[in-house]
Amino acid sequence: MRWPSGTKRPTGNSNTRRSGCCRGPVASPAGSPSASGAPRLNLSDSTWKSPSTGNRSPSSDRSPSRRATPGRGKSRCPSWQLAREPRLGSIGLKTTGSIAAFRRWCRPFEIGSSMRVLLLSQFYPPVIGGEERHVRNLGAALAQRGHHVSVGTLMHPGAPETELDGAVRVHRLRGMLQRLSGLHTDPERRHAPPFPDPELVLALKRLVAQEEPDIVHAHNWIYASFLPLKVLSGARLVVTLHDYGLVCAKKNFMHLGANLCSGPAPAKCLPCATRHYGAVKATVTTLGNWSSSFAARRVVDRFIAVSHAVARHTGLTQGRALYEIIPNFVPDDVEVLGPEDPCLRELPGDGFLLFVGDMMRLKGIDVLLQAYAGLERAPQLVLIGRRVADTPTEFPPNVRVFSKWPHSAIMHAWRRSLFGVLPSVGPEACATVIMEAMASGKAIIATDVGGMPDIVDHGETGLLVPPGDAHALAHAMQTLLEDRVLLARLEATSFTRVRRLKAGAVVTRIEEVYRDVLRPSANSSEVPAHQGSGEPSCR
Repeated sequence: MRWPSGTKRPTGNSNTRRSGCCRGPVASPAGSPSASGAPRLNLSDSTWKSPSTGNRSPSSDRSPSRRATPGRGKSRCPSWQLAREPRLGSIGLKTTGSIAAFRRWCRPFEIGSSMRVLLLSQFYPPVIGGEERHVRNLGAALAQRGHHVSVGTLMHPGAPETELDGAVRVHRLRGMLQRLSGLHTDPERRHAPPFPDPELVLALKRLVAQEEPDIVHAHNWIYASFLPLKVLSGARLVVTLHDYGLVCAKKNFMHLGANLCSGPAPAKCLPCATRHYGAVKATVTTLGNWSSSFAARRVVDRFIAVSHAVARHTGLTQGRALYEIIPNFVPDDVEVLGPEDPCLRELPGDGFLLFVGDMMRLKGIDVLLQAYAGLERAPQLVLIGRRVADTPTEFPPNVRVFSKWPHSAIMHAWRRSLFGVLPSVGPEACATVIMEAMASGKAIIATDVGGMPDIVDHGETGLLVPPGDAHALAHAMQTLLEDRVLLARLEATSFTRVRRLKAGAVVTRIEEVYRDVLRPSANSSEVPAHQGSGEPSCR
């Protein structure tokens, strides 16, 4: 490699060579410290230590099927390795993109623990939902820890193209399919497609050039529009799966909307998606999702599944893709209540039962109403959430229904409630609403499906019942109404165990994933794939 004029060429001493070489940092002899005081990699060591678990395993035990291999026999060097310096006056896209990517690859060794992180999310506040709050909370927590954080999200009517949300810069991007309003049933939530959107790809390309991220952390389908940019960007790609969209065109993993799916298959998926989307939209969505999923499993540097159910049903546990199981989280101060909103005046007195979420059959709203009708001396039932197409049109007189409440008011409602109920019939991925109830010191009755068993310890922090079983749900509700000693014990345990689901604990694990994929050895064929620790994700 020729060195540009005016640049001091490194000496032959391997201990002082800079990490700016295209072949990455060079290891010093075993035991010698680096300039920053960090230990050097011992190339003669026959064992490897996992950055997440700390387990050491002999290199002879490594299975080729569990290695992160960019290609057999390739040197430890990025795929965009510069073989020669560009000619003077050369400003081609590929050359300049490679140089920018090269600089980003070197940055982790230059700045220590600080990283530049670009979060991609199809929705962001003022659009409110569990995923949106997660991305916002993650950005705030990372910025508080000294990282440079920006967010790329889809344009929302009335929202500025660029704004500061605390220390996080938010960029709202336009996509071609967003402009086709007829494709979206909800004008407030125009989803990103599960395949590259040409206009969104170009917008992301400009955003990456502007922000120069070390890490691109995408959440659900918006990752598909970044896949074509991944190699030239030089950034590591982390994808969090908040649902089952990696294998399911409807994202909920429910076959024909009635039963838990046994797994993807063309004969099942196309008819199921057609019933939901219509024939044309279903075909495009399903085939596009399969194509992006196939590419993602080979390109994404690390998947994060929010529960064991998500990892299992999306096939991560059986494949070669690297993944971790890390749950959603709530802020460390989530239990600190803000000013009371005027809407709180509409709540009944303290001691009501509370459901928070979309009022739809998949969330078990009809099962809840049926179970509630069978209770004796029941307090009022409060429902807070969005009305959707299959929301019941009529409710019993003792049921109060509220829509579009601010999140701060919902936290006040949790504090005033007796206990919460989340009777989803579908495999809820990782319900943040349960964490908010626990942080408010409330017990939860939930269904034993999806990621709910990861959060709720039956008989310790709440009660679990079979999905769709109104009789079992009514029995559990009646039990907590009559046994206040049990209720108090569940509340105390919930409030204690939610600490493991707060930002202080969970964001640290996400940072570890970032640092792990940024290590030069993360692309080496000598590094075994780290595929989850096997520990419960939320306990």
